[in-house]
Amino acid sequence: MAENILTVEHLSKVYKGAGQTLTVLHDVSFSVERGATVAIVGPSGSGKTTLLGLCAGLDTSTTGSVLINDIRIDQLNEDQKAQVRSQYTGFIFQNFQLLPTLTVLENVMVPLELRGEKNIRPIALDLLEKVGLSDRGHHYPAQLSGGEQQRVALARAFSNRPQILFADEPTGNLDSETSEKIIKLIFELNREAGTTLILVTHDLELAARTQRIIRIKGGAIVSDQPVISSENNS
Repeated sequence: MAENILTVEHLSKVYKGAGQTLTVLHDVSFSVERGATVAIVGPSGSGKTTLLGLCAGLDTSTTGSVLINDIRIDQLNEDQKAQVRSQYTGFIFQNFQLLPTLTVLENVMVPLELRGEKNIRPIALDLLEKVGLSDRGHHYPAQLSGGEQQRVALARAFSNRPQILFADEPTGNLDSETSEKIIKLIFELNREAGTTLILVTHDLELAARTQRIIRIKGGAIVSDQPVISSENNS
């Protein structure tokens, strides 16, 4: 039986304010096997991004638990969560989230610097070469196109050799041709590194490239099924 790298148990997220209560997620449970590729899909406002943030330890649930590598992150303080993220996870955002005052190369090195690793420049340069940006390391994010910025973000996400990669609408701000290049890179790097991929997307064609699709609506899972396709992970 394959080992689970992510386990979500009875997860709920409720916001309270101005005398109102908004339930964004309600009693969500699922697990993901090590090395699997999973898409989370659903309409806008269904709770997809909230769920991803909770799974990655970027937010705190109201009830329920999240385990990454058997570590229950909802019981950790912020410093401990940051340590788990640094050790086990990578994250790709729709809006890139690069640091504007750092060069491309420095952005890719940040996760390794935070871990206190040595001799990190060659690792970052190798990743930039893999995403086709070896000649842009001295540039700043503002000097790059959206697709190039997302490739830098991808290199950064893989720099600390994550065991699980969370991607939130990674092609949401890109044109179709650039999106296709980014998607291919994500799956190539993921396969090469043996990383688990959890992907939030509204793009059903992209979702169909994963091994499993979790559909969420109104903050709850409405279906969770394997993808029957010869193109999985292509």
